[in-house]
Amino acid sequence: MNLPVLETARLNLRSFTESDIPGLVRLIGAREVAATTLRIPHPYEERHAREFLASVPKENELRLAIERRSDRQLCGGIGLHPESQHRRAELGYWLGVPFWGNGYATEAAMAVVRYGFEKLELNRIFASHFEGNIASAGVLKKIGMRHEGCMRKHICKWGAYLDSELYAILHHEAN
Repeated sequence: MNLPVLETARLNLRSFTESDIPGLVRLIGAREVAATTLRIPHPYEERHAREFLASVPKENELRLAIERRSDRQLCGGIGLHPESQHRRAELGYWLGVPFWGNGYATEAAMAVVRYGFEKLELNRIFASHFEGNIASAGVLKKIGMRHEGCMRKHICKWGAYLDSELYAILHHEAN
């Protein structure tokens, strides 16, 4: 599948390239980023970035770099992991610490959710965050997702069981 380039007011959401490897290692390598994600190992090394780039996405799976338009600087990643038979997808994203608090995650997530409903014809997009991740809860609420519940001690992260807060938006609820 040819991945789209999605443009927002301040961001380009585009395919990852080999030139992103140093930025991936630097940004994802921060413990604070890995602590908020399920699928990113820590420490994150160049080999992890190369494995990620070499892996083949599933059908209709989006894995996009979040890049600032102003200076073309990589600041994060975002994706949709679809389950086509159910017309639903899981939204996932991360931002490098220097880019936290600027609204980039919200801006990118809005664009990806719109793409999921309009181009992939999804019925439902859902996301979750670990307990205590107030910033991620804010992003999900700002993009119109509703809190659906808490999956108690659903995730084992670094030897500790954590609650996972589940959010979702349906196609007919999207703006």
